[in-house]
Amino acid sequence: MKLRHDALYASRRSPVLARNMVSTSQPVAAQAGLRMLWAGGNAADAALASAIALTVVEPTGNGLGSDAYAIIWDGKELHGLNASGRAPAAWNPERFAGSDTMPQRGWESVTTPGAVSSWREISEKFGKLPFEKLFEPAIEYATRGFAVSPIIATLWEKGGDLLGKQPGFAEAFLPGGKAPKAGELFVNKAAAESLIDIAETKGESFYRGKLASKIAAFAKEHGAALSEEDLGNHKADWVGTISQSFGNVKLHEIPPNGQGISALISLGILRHTNITDYEPDSVEALHLEIEAMKLAFADMQAYVADLDYMTDVTVEHLLSDDYLKSRAALIDANKAQDFKAGAPKHGGTVYVSTADENGMMVSFIQSNYMGFGSGVVVPGTSISLQNRGHGFSLKDGHPNLVKGGKRPFQTIIPAFLMGLDGNPVMSFGVMGGPMQAQGHLQMTLRTQLWGQDPQTAADAPRWQALSGLNVAVETSVGAEVIEALKAKGHVIKVETPDSTNFGFGGAQLIAKTDAGYVAGSDPRKDGCAVGY
Repeated sequence: MKLRHDALYASRRSPVLARNMVSTSQPVAAQAGLRMLWAGGNAADAALASAIALTVVEPTGNGLGSDAYAIIWDGKELHGLNASGRAPAAWNPERFAGSDTMPQRGWESVTTPGAVSSWREISEKFGKLPFEKLFEPAIEYATRGFAVSPIIATLWEKGGDLLGKQPGFAEAFLPGGKAPKAGELFVNKAAAESLIDIAETKGESFYRGKLASKIAAFAKEHGAALSEEDLGNHKADWVGTISQSFGNVKLHEIPPNGQGISALISLGILRHTNITDYEPDSVEALHLEIEAMKLAFADMQAYVADLDYMTDVTVEHLLSDDYLKSRAALIDANKAQDFKAGAPKHGGTVYVSTADENGMMVSFIQSNYMGFGSGVVVPGTSISLQNRGHGFSLKDGHPNLVKGGKRPFQTIIPAFLMGLDGNPVMSFGVMGGPMQAQGHLQMTLRTQLWGQDPQTAADAPRWQALSGLNVAVETSVGAEVIEALKAKGHVIKVETPDSTNFGFGGAQLIAKTDAGYVAGSDPRKDGCAVGY
């Protein structure tokens, strides 16, 4: 990668260059990964130590009850892991009769958590260090406490206001009845005990032991469906990747049930436009990107589900070059449109990127969804459970219709860029619900089409397609461009740093260079890249 760092944008951070690298959303968690590299571990060990630490120091985005995905370059081959959980066996559409959408919070939004299974899978397949060692930093932070950062304190307070009455939440996360303030020391002895149990049993306790029993008993107490059998039947799956080429690279994503395919659809659509004629922050480029993303989202919302249930419209149908060309033809260079799904058959998240001097690179993401997730926390364990069940559809006939044992549609997605020559280019991700696929598209174009280094790309202003003609943009896009987008018919919502609610996500990127790696981290969160 050629380094182009023009200090174009407000952050003016410099990229980090090193032979071994960790980039994530919280500095203390980044240091946990670096400790593993110093101890002789590899990029997989570093990614896991950071991810485990993040469950303690950034509970506003993930926890022990999260789901996870990973894309790993082992030096010779790319691997994709889907460790998202499945619906309780007792779930069916009748259980939610009378509702238009799935519950967003509480026990009825909880599916089987998968993050712990991802830690074990990755460690066994790729790690060098003992599994228990990966937990040392997290256990230390939980036992001795950590100072809560300002951004996390803000999110914590908002989460407390929203979820304080959910089962177990206040006991775990609102000491004295309120969220900790910025700079306050937060100790979590219950989390430490759970982490020790998970480390000593290599995750077995969580799915078939003491912790599983506690989770299931609390579910039963509240009339929820999640059972010990659901937990015991969970397994993470090595699923490979799906990809889309653009220029000299291929963007790789995890196959559905995630939204990564929408990043591939939008990138494939842009291949059939003249976007290469424009500069990165021009109204012409932004318009094409937004329209391509809206087309991709229309198809995603109509067709994407657990891969086993995408039997009518398949991944191959959605990524067909002829179909993508026909979708690109719908874009009007002068007019924003509200696109509908095509007919392809007929034509609060945390992210970690790591890399080591032996060539391994890891793109890892885990999340509770919507901040703290369901709000349910198992007493005495600090296991905060995700609310991924909200991702199911209740529309009869939809491929994503809720069903026991089925994976719901998910927003969390890791990304990886490979060169057409078969060499790794960049491990990266962008946190933030529906922003993630849009962020993948923007980071790919900025680094590969326009030659920006990872830090410049992370600093750059972002946009987010919302619904219909609505688009959110950061103020740094500039008044002139904003007015030009409005003139094309986009309904623009301008968001300042005080009002974004962190909706533009947090990007972490590590790119391969001849001398090692170059990393960027996002100033919108507590992003931190460290290396040596």
